[in-house]
Amino acid sequence: MKVPYSYLDRQFADIDAYLEDIRALVESGDFTLGKPVDEFEKSFARLCGLPYAIGVGSGTDALILSLKILGIGPGDEVITTPNTFISTVGAIVMVGARPVFVDNNEEYTIDAAKIEKVITKKTKAILPVHLTGCPADMPTIMKIAHRHKVLVVEDAAQAILASIDGKHMGSWGETACFSLHPLKNLNVWGDGGVIVTRSAQLCRKLKLFRDHGMVTRDEIEMFSHNSRLDSIQAVVGNRLIGEVHSITDKRIANARRFDDAFKGLDDYIKVPPRRVNVKRVYHTYVLRVKDRDKLLAHLIEKGIRAKIHYPIPVHLQKAAKYLGYKRGDFPVCEQDARTILTLPVHQHLTSGEMEYMIDCVKGFYAGRKIKGVKKHAACCRG
Repeated sequence: MKVPYSYLDRQFADIDAYLEDIRALVESGDFTLGKPVDEFEKSFARLCGLPYAIGVGSGTDALILSLKILGIGPGDEVITTPNTFISTVGAIVMVGARPVFVDNNEEYTIDAAKIEKVITKKTKAILPVHLTGCPADMPTIMKIAHRHKVLVVEDAAQAILASIDGKHMGSWGETACFSLHPLKNLNVWGDGGVIVTRSAQLCRKLKLFRDHGMVTRDEIEMFSHNSRLDSIQAVVGNRLIGEVHSITDKRIANARRFDDAFKGLDDYIKVPPRRVNVKRVYHTYVLRVKDRDKLLAHLIEKGIRAKIHYPIPVHLQKAAKYLGYKRGDFPVCEQDARTILTLPVHQHLTSGEMEYMIDCVKGFYAGRKIKGVKKHAACCRG
């Protein structure tokens, strides 16, 4: 059996409805910041329980524009975690600021208890990442931010509909940044991003900033560049946005099935803590596992497209050498890089595919003196 990581061929197996929508767009000629973008922004804001959403060119642009419009630049420091996709840190660097790292916790997100230790007079913002669709500890982070009078920009690229005590990710900081990358829970047919905010003033500035600073075609309020959400991508997003709740529910159900299946394998598989007041949306399903590389090879051989997110922490990348960090500075993150494994968890998985993955993981560890684990024949039929 083959279990894919990408589900795009299944999601868009019937594309006629999308193509009809795009045909209507082409016939209208409404290609640039037109009606589809406006509709998508309003729907996205409602989805997040916020008054304003601004469509931009990518999730990375969402971060860059947010930092820039909040006045963050050369000489400033922004606190984040090295356990993230490179765009989080790249955005900080692109505005001229300096990233300052804090180790992650057992949930793969920034360890809020360690943030105050690295705050300096140069600290301008905290940029928590809701990695895997698991919210960072925003109540604690917001208390720290208020105490030290620093800004908060949420990297919510993987966390649409995630929440703490019913409060959505995206509704905590000054802005929050989402990605519409094809493999995100709400996806489009290329690059796209969204910024959400409670502030009418920030919304206005961001809408100007994404479009060359133009008030009208002839009036320029600020110098900027082009980072508009394409109307074609908004058309796709408008058709998919109504499915986000069902997509999220399916991913949560798949993750719970994995969690239940791997109970009793604590010597070999470590499921992250699951706070009861937190809604995780499982952009990825990530475990800490023993003999990770061998398990990965085993799963690939069995046709399961498991992955590693991320094998080299940002602070150990060549690009980050100038920051002066070294191996051993962030032990939890570095240990995770050696032990984490991502299993497919997407909404298009069949029950049989889920069971096959569970059997193959258990089959790998069978015979290693784990209580309750037996050899699973299904794993050998792949």
